[in-house]
Amino acid sequence: MSDVPFDPTGSDTTPPASEAGENQANGSGGWLHRLRPGSGAPDRRDANPDAQSPSLVPPPPDAVSPAHRVHETEDRATHVYGNPYVVAQHIKQLILETRKQDLLEGAEQSRERLLDQPFVRSAHWNTIWEQIVNPATRRPHQPVIIIVAPRSCGSTTLAMRLLAEHTAHDATVVKLDADWKTPSKGRLPLEIAHAYQVDLKHPEKDQVSADFLDALSEHATHLRGCGSYLALTVAQDLWKDHRLSDRDGIQVVRLHEAPDAQEVVEAHLDANGYGQLVTSLRSFPKATASLRGLTAVAAVRAARSAVTAWKEHIHADSQQSRVRADTDGGTPATLEERIIAALTDWRGELDSRFGEMNSLHAHGNPSLTAEDRCLLLALAVQQSAPMPVVARSAAALLKAIGNAPDAPGAAAGFSPTLSALAGRGMRRRIQDVGGEVDLQDTVVFDRPAYGRAVLEYVWDNYDVMREPLLTWLVATAQSADPEDHAVAALAELTVRHGSVDYLTTLGGLVGKSHPKVLGAVMESAVRNEHVGRLAWEALYGWAEKESYAPAVIALCQRVLEDSSVATSLAKRAMVRLRRVAHKNTDATVVGQVQAAFDALVQHPTVAQRLAGEVQSWQQGKVSSARSGALAFLALMTLRHDGPPWLGGSLPTDIDVQRGVHDLLSSSETAAEVTSRLTDWIRACADDPSAYTQLRDQLLPTLRGHNMFEAGWRFMNGLRGISTVEGVSVADDFYNHLVDSRVRTVFPLEENLV
Repeated sequence: MSDVPFDPTGSDTTPPASEAGENQANGSGGWLHRLRPGSGAPDRRDANPDAQSPSLVPPPPDAVSPAHRVHETEDRATHVYGNPYVVAQHIKQLILETRKQDLLEGAEQSRERLLDQPFVRSAHWNTIWEQIVNPATRRPHQPVIIIVAPRSCGSTTLAMRLLAEHTAHDATVVKLDADWKTPSKGRLPLEIAHAYQVDLKHPEKDQVSADFLDALSEHATHLRGCGSYLALTVAQDLWKDHRLSDRDGIQVVRLHEAPDAQEVVEAHLDANGYGQLVTSLRSFPKATASLRGLTAVAAVRAARSAVTAWKEHIHADSQQSRVRADTDGGTPATLEERIIAALTDWRGELDSRFGEMNSLHAHGNPSLTAEDRCLLLALAVQQSAPMPVVARSAAALLKAIGNAPDAPGAAAGFSPTLSALAGRGMRRRIQDVGGEVDLQDTVVFDRPAYGRAVLEYVWDNYDVMREPLLTWLVATAQSADPEDHAVAALAELTVRHGSVDYLTTLGGLVGKSHPKVLGAVMESAVRNEHVGRLAWEALYGWAEKESYAPAVIALCQRVLEDSSVATSLAKRAMVRLRRVAHKNTDATVVGQVQAAFDALVQHPTVAQRLAGEVQSWQQGKVSSARSGALAFLALMTLRHDGPPWLGGSLPTDIDVQRGVHDLLSSSETAAEVTSRLTDWIRACADDPSAYTQLRDQLLPTLRGHNMFEAGWRFMNGLRGISTVEGVSVADDFYNHLVDSRVRTVFPLEENLV
């Protein structure tokens, strides 16, 4: 993935020339060398006479061109003319394919793991399955299968399971990441014995066209020849054109409904070792009734909620010795009550809680006042917390929506304190919205599923509350930790409602004021299979904006630090860090990217990615110019068994002398690279061999073009460092760099100030 098109012409920059060898350090190879008339330029790089290089002399006009190499194959007899590099006795198949840099990437899937995952097929799913699979061969009828289905119906699970069961056992199953601007056959990989799957769910970038299907039909021919398959799952709302139908090599099927939700829940519980919970669940009619009609995604979420309720119940049983007489609540909730609470959507109760407008609370009327609705939202986020924390959170939300008692237009004569005192006490209000308060004034709101339902209900039913709700949640967050209640609530809303408009609104409200919170929330989004692509797209746009840059940097750093993250996600994170560096000139932002690189370089996998950034920079790729320089600086901090990594044997093709030269000659990086070079020298000063090797590597660079001022700055940084023999490092470099004939003009002590 790259910010700019691939440039096959390579670099347009010329590495700095190396002038003199070690034996010329104090004489003709030093600075300020006076050339005699007719002498060669000191920075000319002469060719190595021993090197073998192709001749540039054109052949004579009458020269005979070498004959083409010819292969003739007849059964097992092979006739060879010429001098071929490779001879095959039998060429079964020749696949001509132009490999591109931007083929879709994906993660290989374990066939055994796919077959072990819980899977439920309803009668409708069985019908679709039978339409796709040829009963005679037990393979799909066509190499390309397109499954059109409503969102959250489980089509991806169906496609992956089908490929795992009905493709060759030695075929590699790959889930592709549809990282494109529009579906394109040219972006699809093609390899022998592979089974690919890709989701088309993006509302703008995954629109399927008749032209794409025509091209896909041609691609199907190549897939068939390779013994490979491609399964595409397409969101129903993206399949609009009447011209979208079966073509040669393509089979289109329509999945209309998800499998039975209760069966899905039970399958997931059994697969994860909660068979006893399945038995209990079947005995709770109200709980199973709540499962009817759920989508496949919602059913999996319900299984997790049931497990959470089970664990809460086990934890409560283990704490029975805790005295509960100091609370105003009753006996602990039973397992049935917890399961019902976890699986109920609560819309009926919330319809009454958020009913007609009330200015005063009445015990016979379940509808809450505006301030109590704010309180209920605060409890939904905080769950259990000290009462002052809950009170402040509720008041902050009330202020955020512009209805605080001290807002303009409030009744005259009523101060905020008096208005609060005239209302019901906080304990009574908390009890009215379903919470409890113990004798230590700690609020207990042990209803996580209900709290989630409250947030979703308000979001869905009060459009004008959305922006204030987001603003309040961000302000309520105590840290950028995903475990923070407010961050977790934001993450839930983002995953559930992560449309383009939502992400735009969230970024605008949060990006500048709380970048770390935004980064933590977006981390959950980019890892989610349903909104991940939208989240990455938003981050790509945010990367070029100074106010969003800290959030993008924080998120990308967290993703890259995760050693288990998929390669495609790590690559996307690296692209966005590169874009931040490329598009922002503010010194603070650039410094934040540098700090991220310095931290990431300690991870071996990321260090290789940073080495790739340096290579792209040295190859002349414009989008990698600044990120490559910052990556080089980060790599300078690495040490393997003592000596600097870039100063020893390099595992990658990096021109260290050129990198040091470019950074020293730039006003933006001169100070930083000087500091890091000084650290190199200091680390090697006690080892004569390592110091001499490093010094001799740096000298040609410091003698380069336009390096006079940079050299003085560098030697200035070396003051106070001595070798193990007691020789001043600054003096040593000075004696090697400055021509003896001009030292009286440029004395060391007078210039190192």
